[in-house]
Amino acid sequence: MPTTLDLEKELKTRGALLDGHFKLSSGRHSDRFIQKFRILEDPAILEPVAREIADAFREEKPTVVVSAAVGGIILGYEVARALGTKAIFVEKENGVPVLRRNFHLGRADRVLVVEDVVTTGGSVKEVLDLVRKSGAAIVGVGVIVQRGDADFGLRTHALLDMPIVSHEAAECPQCERGEPITDPGSRRTATP
Repeated sequence: MPTTLDLEKELKTRGALLDGHFKLSSGRHSDRFIQKFRILEDPAILEPVAREIADAFREEKPTVVVSAAVGGIILGYEVARALGTKAIFVEKENGVPVLRRNFHLGRADRVLVVEDVVTTGGSVKEVLDLVRKSGAAIVGVGVIVQRGDADFGLRTHALLDMPIVSHEAAECPQCERGEPITDPGSRRTATP
């Protein structure tokens, strides 16, 4: 059941589509940035977004929704609420993705992985690897905005496909022109 929410229009209206020179959480550079928290901060918008992701996977009967901290926590909770399941999240400990807080996945679990914005898919791949190691089954990946062409080898449902060009830092034309860069992301690629 599609939402009546025009997500691209909402992103534009809320000032969530930014132009400039940005360092993405993947480490890549782009002239556009999606400030996902303009959607995540408003329950009136997040609720139908989460419901649409939940509805896309309802027939697969997920038993738990898993997301990456920090940005994915709110989305994961809302999708789980729409499905009537529990929500847990993956955190990094010494740079390594782990389940903390006594979170546990087992072979009987059917996992839906959710993410807010995907460019390279690095965060999602880390979550998927952790889930696979637990022995749980993965029913798919739900995403609010797909910026890049990441392939997870699983059914992926993105509410908005919005390809945005990005470059490796060494190949960034804006860096070559000496344009100042902004680092607005929440996840850093720093090595321990």
